[in-house]
Amino acid sequence: MLYQLHEFQKALLQPMSSWARAASEAFINASNPASKVPGSERLAASYELLYRLGKDYKKPEFGIRSVQAHGKEVAIHERVIVAKPFCKLIRFKRFSDDVEVVKKLKDDPVVLVVAPLSGHHSTLLRDTVRTLLQDHKVYITDWVDARIVPIADGDFGLDDYVHYVQDFIRTIGAENLHVISVCQPTVPTLGAISLMASAGEATPASMIMMGGPIDARKSPTAVNNLADQKSYDWFESHVVYKVPPTYPGAGRKVYPGFLQHTGFIAMNPQNHLQSHWDYFQNLVRGDEQDAESHIRFYDEYNAVLDMDAKFYLDTIKTVFQDYSLPNGTWTVAGDLVKPQDIKKTALLTVEGELDDISGSGQTRSAHALCAGIPKTNKDHYEVAGAGHYGIFSGRRWREKVYPKIKSFIREHQGVQKKTKARPPKLGTKKAA
Repeated sequence: MLYQLHEFQKALLQPMSSWARAASEAFINASNPASKVPGSERLAASYELLYRLGKDYKKPEFGIRSVQAHGKEVAIHERVIVAKPFCKLIRFKRFSDDVEVVKKLKDDPVVLVVAPLSGHHSTLLRDTVRTLLQDHKVYITDWVDARIVPIADGDFGLDDYVHYVQDFIRTIGAENLHVISVCQPTVPTLGAISLMASAGEATPASMIMMGGPIDARKSPTAVNNLADQKSYDWFESHVVYKVPPTYPGAGRKVYPGFLQHTGFIAMNPQNHLQSHWDYFQNLVRGDEQDAESHIRFYDEYNAVLDMDAKFYLDTIKTVFQDYSLPNGTWTVAGDLVKPQDIKKTALLTVEGELDDISGSGQTRSAHALCAGIPKTNKDHYEVAGAGHYGIFSGRRWREKVYPKIKSFIREHQGVQKKTKARPPKLGTKKAA
């Protein structure tokens, strides 16, 4: 019933939001007499803020059209390589007319970014992807909003997540691949690679795990405490709802994105209130640059997706209640996950000093679990002054974390597999 009430509220707010947007534009339009009214700037700012608080936020685009690579601007073409019911594997293909640049692009390491399935869309990692594209061939998992997946496609659990990651690794080719998992997917990614190693399959050249709950018992945060203090039955009865009839996934049991978003806001309500007040002040002052920065952040932050209930509940129990991975009791489709079987994949863990979502030591725990990896192929980096988002987005990511990751990847870059040449695409440009 809560989901239906949320949809009803959203429908009620939509006309008011549209009216607020029109009113805001009226008070800043120089050709409109209303813009001459004393205090029109404050009125326009008030209506604009009201519009943004009430509007419906859709999934943003990555919108990466070009990047600087090897001293030149190269074009980016986003394409879907694999489409599964709950996830798409996207590649950001790089193109250039410069023959020397193309040669360098082709020699760049290959990276798979496993994006979190924890409420936000994978576009939250836009800055991560854009930065990596300077020196790497980049793929990313783009998780699908469960409310648009027809119920006929079945449910999606943590085991399925692991199998998806394995399939994507196999599709790209493991030998020369570097897998970067950010936050929630550190656990299923480690599980996927562990099972591949146990089965004697080729495993990636390196795995880079950033701010994830490998062992959520260490330095527990508010997120960890909630999952630990409430029972599995409580989560199943209080936060799982059926998708309303207005969506393709009607009837599917999900953990709604709007509940996750509410939880995010509740963790730091004062910060969000201050941010919106600053936005209002910037609009009044005409500070377009800071106002635009606020818009970009909240366009992303407020766009959320639903998670299939099975995946959400599996994660609560396996990761945050039973601690199955660090306890050595996690099984996927009947197979025991044994990180100690990984021997040929280098490991880098990254944590933010001020991370309030994945506490200190949670990600670093992967080192003890991956006992089969030589110490010379392991490294850990704590990012001074960085919170959770700072390790994969923003200035600290670009200036501190990325150089470390780039260096680690090149240190453990194996011999590239030879592949048959393919004809260039997109007109006269060649791709890499």
